[in-house]
Amino acid sequence: MLLLPADHVILDPAAFSTAVTAGQTAADHGELVTFGITPTAPETGYGYIRTQPQQGDTNAVRAVAEFVEKPDRQSAERYLASGDYFWNSGIFLFHAESYLEELEAQAPDILAACRKALQKAVKDLDFIRLDAEAFCASPSNSIDYAVMEKTSKAALVPLDAGWNDVGAWSALWEVQERDASGNITKGDVLVHEVNNCYIHATHRLVGAVGLEGHIIVETADAVFVAPRECAQDVKVLVDELKKRDRKEALTHRRVCRPWGNYETVDESERFKVKRITVNPGAALSLQKHHHRAEHWIVVKGTALVTVEEQQITLHEDQSTYIPVGAFHRLENTTDTPLELIEVQSGSYLGEDDIVRVDDRYGRQ
Repeated sequence: MLLLPADHVILDPAAFSTAVTAGQTAADHGELVTFGITPTAPETGYGYIRTQPQQGDTNAVRAVAEFVEKPDRQSAERYLASGDYFWNSGIFLFHAESYLEELEAQAPDILAACRKALQKAVKDLDFIRLDAEAFCASPSNSIDYAVMEKTSKAALVPLDAGWNDVGAWSALWEVQERDASGNITKGDVLVHEVNNCYIHATHRLVGAVGLEGHIIVETADAVFVAPRECAQDVKVLVDELKKRDRKEALTHRRVCRPWGNYETVDESERFKVKRITVNPGAALSLQKHHHRAEHWIVVKGTALVTVEEQQITLHEDQSTYIPVGAFHRLENTTDTPLELIEVQSGSYLGEDDIVRVDDRYGRQ
């Protein structure tokens, strides 16, 4: 098993492949292999791994001496000078059997909870849904803390492959190609007297004047602005969103469903406008709402609409009305995506105002 964080950048895939191959022999012998990033600076934002002193090939597999928490600046400089410390990449290679043996020895409560969650799992389309109650009974712990820091079978392969964990927006400025002013711009962006900035626009024009070393990220639901060196402090804003019970902390503006997705494009006290995409062959549940009516306008494709006992087919530029309390269903029986605009109106427009009586995806 090769475990890789999904949000890391590896600029030299060939060097990474060579490192994985080097670690495979150790994994075949039952060792739990991690990949240590060869440090290039005394970083204080990374955890470190200390290895046993190495003679000869500096790229060979090394025995792990200890895992080290994020250090202060003075300690990080000492780590860099020693040559025995590596950044902890969070990448692991081992046989499943080897890992399960060590998990049973080092954290048996985690293994027991996971086995129970799998035993009670149910199939859901292409997914296996673990039993939530059993899984939540597992202690919340990382591979590092639960196993790797305790096992005597940990090994490390040095990795120098242009790695970056992209822990903040500033990391994208570091790993991508910049223009003559040191800027990276994405989307509809205009700048004047701007240097060493990362500006990302997705839904509208972003203009910047007289900035140095800043991050600007514009999306459909929020805009983030900060000096590059403060980019990681976005987590403070996320914590504040959670405290205020703001939906932006939990839900993206585009919400995926088994049948496709929807995106809210406008809303006020008594109306909401959504853009809905229904995948080919997919259908929404047969449902009704207690507090809202809906208007559907097809902008692309063909819709099969059920309202109570009636079925109608809508083509582009055609529309229909769903009264409050009427059972209804939207289907796409074609082989091309269906796109429509939904206008909701009523006294309550929450997503929980849904009574489902039939759903092909097994939802309640």
